[in-house]
Amino acid sequence: MPNIESAIKRVRVNEKAALQNNAQKSAMRTAIKKFEQAVEAGSENVASLHKEAIKAVDMAATKGLIHRNKANRDKSRLTAKLAK
Repeated sequence: MPNIESAIKRVRVNEKAALQNNAQKSAMRTAIKKFEQAVEAGSENVASLHKEAIKAVDMAATKGLIHRNKANRDKSRLTAKLAK
């Protein structure tokens, strides 16, 4: 544990940011899984789930949680699954 006040605050800020980042990445993964399960089940709300998954991936890329190229790759794969 750091002794300097600014270092103590930095630890608190980093822990808070890590929690937010993990929550957003988890939400992204959940949106993708919901879409993929709906595609396999042949559900009628696939288009709306696709839109939510794409939005979640874009948000993660914007925040720097995933690389821009990974976001584009994921979106491309999701769109290909929708087209099938």
